[in-house]
Amino acid sequence: MSAAPRIDVAEIERRLRAALAPTALRVEDDSHHHAGHEGAKSGGHYTVHITSAAFAGLPVIARHRLVYDALRDVMDRGIHALAIRASVPATPSGGTASPPPAAG
Repeated sequence: MSAAPRIDVAEIERRLRAALAPTALRVEDDSHHHAGHEGAKSGGHYTVHITSAAFAGLPVIARHRLVYDALRDVMDRGIHALAIRASVPATPSGGTASPPPAAG
């Protein structure tokens, strides 16, 4: 029985587009920076830059959870490390929607 194919940038982008309808998306394969690192054997290192209205009003941790949820079933197929830069689109006034203040 053969192993499932390893994940690649195109598959990460496809899943994020389907789940989060981003207005901007860039996925970088940073694996070459980690050649020889023990963890590199189990998968690649990626950075996701994503802008989506789905993140509006959410704190950073919730934004990251949405990204991980979109990739959940492929995380064990070649993603060793995932850096996430998740933002919301600019508002008509030129700013960005902010997450709510922390309860305190």
